[in-house]
Amino acid sequence: MDLVSGYKGVVGLVFGNENSASNEDSYVERLLNRISNGKLAEDRRSAMTELQSVVAESPAAQLAFGAMGFPVILAVLKEERDDVEMVRGALETLVGALTPIEHAKGSKNEVQPALMNTDLLSREVDSISLLLSLLSEEDFYVRYYTLQLLTALLTNSPNRLQEAILTIPRGITRLMDMLMDREVIRNEALLLLTYLTREAEEIQKIVVFEGAFEKIFSIIKEEGGSEGGVVVQDSLELLNNLLRNNASNQILLRETMGFDPLLSILKLRGSTYSFTQQKTIILLSALETINLLMVGGPEADPGKDANMLTNKTALVQKKTLDHLLMLSVESQWAPVAVRCTALRCIGDLIAGHPKNIDILASKVLGEEPQVEPAMNSILRILLRTSSMQEFVAADYVFKNFCEKNADGQTMLASTLIPQPHSMTHASLEEDVNMSFGSMLLRGLTVSEKDGDLETCCRAASVLSHILKDNIQCKERVLRIELEAPMLSIGASEPLMHRMVKYMVLASSMKSKDGISSTSGNLYVQPIILKLLVTWLAECPSAVHCLLDSRPHLTYLLELVSNSSAMVCIRGLAACLLGECVIYNKSIDKGKDAFTVVDAIGQKLGLTSYFMKFDEMQKSFLFTSAKSAQPRKPLTRSTAASMAEIEDVDERDLSDQKDEDHPILSAIFDAQFANLVKSLEADIRESVVEVYSHPKSKVAVVPAELEQRSGESDGEYIKRLKAFVEKQCSEIQDLLSRNALLAEDLAKTGGGGYSQPEQRASGAWDRVQVETLRRDLQEASQRLEMLKAEKANIESEASMYQNLAGKMESDLKSLSDAYNSLEQANLHLEKELRTMKSGQPSTFPDFEAIRAGAREEAQKESEAELNDLLVCLGQEQSKVDKLSARLLELGEDVDKLLEGIGDESGLPEDVEEEED
Repeated sequence: MDLVSGYKGVVGLVFGNENSASNEDSYVERLLNRISNGKLAEDRRSAMTELQSVVAESPAAQLAFGAMGFPVILAVLKEERDDVEMVRGALETLVGALTPIEHAKGSKNEVQPALMNTDLLSREVDSISLLLSLLSEEDFYVRYYTLQLLTALLTNSPNRLQEAILTIPRGITRLMDMLMDREVIRNEALLLLTYLTREAEEIQKIVVFEGAFEKIFSIIKEEGGSEGGVVVQDSLELLNNLLRNNASNQILLRETMGFDPLLSILKLRGSTYSFTQQKTIILLSALETINLLMVGGPEADPGKDANMLTNKTALVQKKTLDHLLMLSVESQWAPVAVRCTALRCIGDLIAGHPKNIDILASKVLGEEPQVEPAMNSILRILLRTSSMQEFVAADYVFKNFCEKNADGQTMLASTLIPQPHSMTHASLEEDVNMSFGSMLLRGLTVSEKDGDLETCCRAASVLSHILKDNIQCKERVLRIELEAPMLSIGASEPLMHRMVKYMVLASSMKSKDGISSTSGNLYVQPIILKLLVTWLAECPSAVHCLLDSRPHLTYLLELVSNSSAMVCIRGLAACLLGECVIYNKSIDKGKDAFTVVDAIGQKLGLTSYFMKFDEMQKSFLFTSAKSAQPRKPLTRSTAASMAEIEDVDERDLSDQKDEDHPILSAIFDAQFANLVKSLEADIRESVVEVYSHPKSKVAVVPAELEQRSGESDGEYIKRLKAFVEKQCSEIQDLLSRNALLAEDLAKTGGGGYSQPEQRASGAWDRVQVETLRRDLQEASQRLEMLKAEKANIESEASMYQNLAGKMESDLKSLSDAYNSLEQANLHLEKELRTMKSGQPSTFPDFEAIRAGAREEAQKESEAELNDLLVCLGQEQSKVDKLSARLLELGEDVDKLLEGIGDESGLPEDVEEEED
């Protein structure tokens, strides 16, 4: 075997001392020889014991065993089933060969003997079927070591073992039978099945068919549910493997056992419930199961959405929302990880489900008389928690509550009523009696005097969800007027102006020594900017309110040009300025779109301004938002670390990059990134359009150019001179704008911009090109029609030309016949004269006969000629019309008529006849 020979050669290279490795090789070889060729049973058992010991302690021995030992040990398992002690020893030796030796230190690139042995054993013919057959042995230790060996194989080489087990008849059935065995074997079988069912859909279906759900919940109940230990954790991990992205298994669970056994794990028993680490892990695992049911199935499954909605409906009917609210809101002694996961489950449970949203909105927590709506309690947690993860999780609830829920947004916005100045500065304990809106407004303003704006920005995040895609709510909140912070100052101010003021304050607080005074101030500006961007979107009234104060525009320009600000702050400020252009309906001087664009051009320049969008789109914050990663499965290796998470230390955040801040990564989701992306294209096009076509500063009215009555010539000339100077100034301004646009266009052609910018700046060119292309297409169509008409006319002309030739030929034949008749008549007359002169006339009067015949022939000829002339007249009119049309088309008519015979002979003949 090539692998074996390779392993033999590697031993000395891997473990250094070639003599030492050689000694290990020879020692392992002698032991294997005693096992395979020994005559005495005791000697063979002794050799097996020694081999087991050396393989469990020495990496070199493990590698040497892998090179030559598997055929010998497998032969023992096949042929010596009756010798239970030898079979036990063989299985223990194999387990030792596949188990990494932890105290063996070496480089990271060092060969791992346990992994190599796993690979080698899995390649042995019929090795997996042999091990599965040992599960039917009566000896407890044989079954136990076999399960351990299969688990080791699965840990290091899962795919190959999964494929092998699927090909073995009743292979999975034997493993499932082990779940009903003694406790130790059951636990090993449970652990083995958790490894086996990871990302193996076929195995998952077979396991479920073998009654996995009933057995799992039976074990959980037997072990005490949430009070149980690691066995309950393993059972839930197996359950999650069976439900993850598997809609058919979810439907089977829902329609057979239902969700009651699962929800019983979430029930807390008594207010003094003690959250140990193991109980925390069990609750997290059960919450993960709830989350998997709300995912529904794989993305490609056409029935995913229907299954997801059905699962959510069934979960709420089973009072899941009450259990989640208990864990997240009412059990504030619960670990942070549990509270955050429960809040996220609430958010997922109401996402896209109007009925569940209404149920949450109607939920009331607490006991009489201290009761309050659940939404108020979640808002209080969001505003007051010291945990960033808990703030993000609570914000996720409000995000899903407001998403495509105009009625819910309006309901929350209707409670936004400013409180008297005394109430806004009352103690925190008094907010229990406040409405949702009053508590939110208090959160937006209460922290100003403390110099800590974190609570304000948290409230701003909730307000952005309430305003998203809801014009009525935006207009309503615009009308909110807040009292001045100090009564002596006097006048009230709009809520939007207060938000801008806090953003300026956060900037000034951060600028001291370049470090923010609190960790919260790091994300205050981005979150308030997100609120303002959401607020101004498709809301001209909000744009007007923002520009009511001239310093706001100045501050935004400074924020965009501030090189020390975060990339996302500069980009969002640029986006806010762009919204002040595309949604600006004002005609007031100093507040209209032209003023904003002029300020951008003078302070920043279009090139620099548009670059802020490119930088923002390439930043980590926006690239990570576009590709949301699914949550990692909770396994034995990750559960402990998840349960121990309390929060991120503020000191650790100071060493982090600004864009990597966990709050920003959570708040700036894919939907907001898409909104900014869609706004960017409109902003680029609108700004260029306004910049290149500024509002006319001088109205040219002809009446103003005329001399007024009573105006002297000097005054008139002076007024005209001023008018011309003003025109010249405006022309110079337009020339400078065109020069800047030309420069930007040149840079765009050189690759200075991204593709969206090229499309925006070339919009006018595209319109012109499209117009020219359409005109060219119409002209081509018209030309084709004229060509077809010309061909038809030429065809008709040719036909009439042939007809005229035929008529001419007929006329000539008729003329020849007439001439022949005339000559015959003259000949007869001559003969008659001769006859008269020679003898007396006894004949009739030939002269009279000739005159009568001549008169009759002349009448017949005149009738035929009249008919012919009528036909010729008709044909001549047609020829005249065709000749005129051909002249219009540019054809030479004379050339076409060449070859037609001379018609002049006919009139002469007629004249002769008349003579």
